[in-house]
Amino acid sequence: MHILAIETSCDETAASVLKNGSEILSNVVATQTEFHKKYGGIVPEIAARKHVELISPVIQEAIDKANIPFDKLDAVAVTYGPGLIGSLIVGLCAAKALAWSIKKPLIGVNHLEGHIYANLLTSNFQHPASKLASSPKSSFPFLCLLVSGGHTMIVHVKNHGKYETIGRTRDDAAGEAFDKVARVLNLGYPGGPIIDRLAKEGNPLSVKFKKPMVEDQYGYDFSFSGIKTAVVNYVTRTAKRASFPTSQSLDAHHIRDICSSFQNTVIVTLVEKLIQAARDLHINTVSLAGGVSANSQLREYLTIRCAEEGLSCLIPSFEFSTDNAAMIACAAYYKFQRKEFSALRLKPLASLKL
Repeated sequence: MHILAIETSCDETAASVLKNGSEILSNVVATQTEFHKKYGGIVPEIAARKHVELISPVIQEAIDKANIPFDKLDAVAVTYGPGLIGSLIVGLCAAKALAWSIKKPLIGVNHLEGHIYANLLTSNFQHPASKLASSPKSSFPFLCLLVSGGHTMIVHVKNHGKYETIGRTRDDAAGEAFDKVARVLNLGYPGGPIIDRLAKEGNPLSVKFKKPMVEDQYGYDFSFSGIKTAVVNYVTRTAKRASFPTSQSLDAHHIRDICSSFQNTVIVTLVEKLIQAARDLHINTVSLAGGVSANSQLREYLTIRCAEEGLSCLIPSFEFSTDNAAMIACAAYYKFQRKEFSALRLKPLASLKL
């Protein structure tokens, strides 16, 4: 079975062809990061216009690399939410037109579900040979820490298509906090990779930032607006003492220490909540998903803690951590098996829930 998937939920234009749910024949991603850098974040109108320019050549490149003609596809999958509405419209319109023209089923996929399925593209996840009924029980259930610029949640993945969100952020997502802290420190955009790099050279214990919402009363929920504000206040106080108006009063070494302390606090909070949830629910496998799963300390710390706790750990490779279409195709494969097809009147939903 060959599925072409299209992903345009934010600022990456992506297309991929997957064979039998796991064999990646092509995975093309065109990023817009350079166009948004000068604004310090994603500008929705610019993102939508760039998708219009890139969608056709990206799809064609995916088909060419897969070496399969359009009429040999079995289905066309597409992200229809959540995301930026203008970006979603471009991908959805392209997918509808293609599915209609080649007379193949359309499969709408939740972007968050796609991130979860990025874990199924890893070598240590057991795949069914063909039919859904043959899916090995040993791979389910598992907990997924889905953490990105727009979402932070712990999802109980019970089986294909069966999810329960047991914890979520009550305000800022972790990735959003990384970007805002980077902006305060004048580091540039996107903030996550920059902070990750600088944190390696800093002392994670140099600045004491409180771990947010770790008390039992908050369960598995998160909050990152407080630590973001704590960094802002720390920088402001330091600047005032040095009689400078901004973070220009901080030397490079001091900035590395702030990055290291901030990142360490966020990572420990994320991982320990996930580990506690696994203990409480007696689940032996945990996983990562979303753009922040590319963070090197998060991957390393989760691996260490899972080894200490005797848990299995699924971590997608870097190419599947950020937005891509292969994960959408993987999720669509199992939806195809369940005959969960979408009508051509499918609408984009910016706030689609998992």
